[in-house]
Amino acid sequence: MTSFPEPPSDDYAMLYLGNTDKALPLTLDQNMRYAYFKTIATGGKTIVQSCKDLHLSRTVCYKKLRPEFADDPIEQTRFLREARVSALLQHPNTVPTYELGRDSKSHYYFTMKFVFGYTLREILNYRERYDLRQLINVVIQVAHALAYAHSHRVIHRDIKPENILVGPFGEVLLLDWGLAKVWNPDGTSAEPYEKPGSLTNEKVSSMTDTEKLQGTISYMSPEQIRRDPDIDFRTDIFSLGVLLFEILAGRLPSIAETVDEVAKQILDDLPSKPSNLTSIHVPPLLENTAMQCIAKSVDERIQSCAEFIRLLEEDWS
Repeated sequence: MTSFPEPPSDDYAMLYLGNTDKALPLTLDQNMRYAYFKTIATGGKTIVQSCKDLHLSRTVCYKKLRPEFADDPIEQTRFLREARVSALLQHPNTVPTYELGRDSKSHYYFTMKFVFGYTLREILNYRERYDLRQLINVVIQVAHALAYAHSHRVIHRDIKPENILVGPFGEVLLLDWGLAKVWNPDGTSAEPYEKPGSLTNEKVSSMTDTEKLQGTISYMSPEQIRRDPDIDFRTDIFSLGVLLFEILAGRLPSIAETVDEVAKQILDDLPSKPSNLTSIHVPPLLENTAMQCIAKSVDERIQSCAEFIRLLEEDWS
C-alpha cells in the first residue's frame, strides 16, 4: 500500500524569522504584491500560477483568464462567479480563496491557498498501489464538500479526478468551481454563457479540445448532457457515482471513441457492473451504491450526499 504525497522537503516549505518579521513598506503598491510567477496549470480559458505573496511571505496560487479571454464580458462573469463561489464556500474540503482583484492591465485575478499534492487522476493512474479504503475516503471527503455546497444552493457540475487534489496531510480538496450553478432568491437562474441544446453539438477546434471534452463528458449526468433547465443537485450525485465506479472497476462506465458515442451511452445504455469488468474483488455495497448513483432517472438515484456518505461509511469490506 502506497501512502499519499509526502510534504515537500525544500526550503519553500520552511518557516523562518526572515519571513515573519520583515517590515512592510510604508507605501503599498498592490501591483507589486506578487512576484516569482510560475505556471502550474493551463485550462481552456484560465491560467493558474504559483507566486510569492510579498506582503505575507507565502506561496499562493494565482488564477487569471488567458489573454484571449481576459476582456470577454461573458468569461469575466464566469470568472467572477468562480472566485466568489470559491470564497463563499468555506469548508475543510474546499480551497480557501484569499483575494479577488485586478492586475496592472485591469484584468481580473484571484488568489488561493497553494496546496502541494496529487490529483486523483494521478493517483488512479497507479491504482494498484493504493488500498481501496484510502480511495473511498477520498470520495467521502469530496462528498462532504458537495453536501456543504448543496446546502448553500450551489451545484459543482464538474466533478472529475482532475478536479480533486490529495495532499500530504490528509487534505482532500475539491477544485474548480468554474461551472458552478447558483440561483436567484426566487428560484430563477440565468446562464448567459450557456447555449441551449445538447453538449454533443459543441464544435471543437483541435484534437486536444476533443480529448478534454470527452474526458469531462464521461462524468456528466444525462440531464447535464441534455442541458435540462431544471437540473438540480442530483447531477453531482451522478458524477460521484461515476467516480466510485471508476475506482471499483478501473475504468469508466461509458467508454467510446468520440464524444457523441460517449454521450449516447450515458443517455441510453446501462453499463455493466464493476464486478463484471475487473478481476479484483468489488464489495457489493460499494457496487450497488455506484450503480444507484448513475441511474438515468434522477428519482432512482441516491438522493443526497448525506445518504451517499452514510453508505460508504458502512462496513463494506
